[in-house]
Amino acid sequence: MSRIAHISDLHFGREIDQVAEDLLEDLRRLRPDRILISGDLTQRARRREFAQAGDYLERLPAPTVVVPGNHDVPLYNLWQRFALPLARYKHRIDGDLTPIAEDDETAVMGINTARSLTLKSGRISYWQMARIRQYFCGVDDRKFKILVTHHPFLAPTADDQGVGRYRRTLAVIKPCNLDLLLAGHFHMSFSTGVHDVYLAQAPSILILQAGTAISDRTRGEPNAYNLLEVAKGRVELEVRVHRQDGFAAQRRRVFTKEAGRWVSPGSAASEEPIPD
Repeated sequence: MSRIAHISDLHFGREIDQVAEDLLEDLRRLRPDRILISGDLTQRARRREFAQAGDYLERLPAPTVVVPGNHDVPLYNLWQRFALPLARYKHRIDGDLTPIAEDDETAVMGINTARSLTLKSGRISYWQMARIRQYFCGVDDRKFKILVTHHPFLAPTADDQGVGRYRRTLAVIKPCNLDLLLAGHFHMSFSTGVHDVYLAQAPSILILQAGTAISDRTRGEPNAYNLLEVAKGRVELEVRVHRQDGFAAQRRRVFTKEAGRWVSPGSAASEEPIPD
C-alpha cells in the first residue's frame, strides 16, 4: 500500500505558526510516500505569501503534487487577475498547472480549477477533460488513480456548489476507471462515493475532501488533514486533527471496492472515532 498525505487550504497570510510547525512534525513522523496539496496556498496571492508557501513546501518530507486554488488568483489587482492570474503561483510554487506523478502503485494528476472570472467557484474546461481522459485512460488499471483539484466534484452540503461541469467531466472520464477524487475549498472533511449522488450506472469513484490544514479560517472544524493508505480496491482514511499537543487521529474509515462500487461499513456518521 502507498501512504499519502492530503493537505489543503494552507492560506499563508492567515496561517497559524504553531499549527504549521506541528503539521511538519507529524508528517516527518508518519513518513508519507507522497503529499498531495489541493489549493489555496495563500490568502490573497501576494508575493510575500507565495514566498512563505514556497519555503514551507520545501520543508515537507516527501514529494508533492500541488494545484492552485481561487485564493491563489489576485483579488484586487484586476489587470493581473485577468492577464496573469497565476503568474506568482507558477513563479514560486510550480510552473506546471497539470502536474503528474506516477510510481509502481499509484498515478496522480492535478488540475487547476481556479478561474479569473469567479471569486469562489471553479470550473473544469473541455481541454482539461480531454487531458484527464488521455492520461488516466493510458494508465494501467492495476494502479490506483487519483485526480486532485481545489474545487470538489461534490459539495459537502446542499447549500454549497461543486466544480463547474463536474457531470460532464465524470461522463468523459468514465472509461478510465479513476479511483479517487481529492479536493478542499470548503474547509470541511468529507467523504462519499460518487455513485451515491450522481447516477446509479456511473462507475464508483471515491471522493474525499480535507479541511484547512494550518490556517485560522476554520469553519466549525479544527485544523485537519487526511492520511491515506491506498491500494487497488482499498482505501484506509484517517482524519488527523490539531490538538494542543499537535496532530492526532480523530477518526478512521475503511473503504473497499466490491462489485465495482466503493463501500464502507455503516455511513459517514458511523466513522470510527479515536478515543482521547
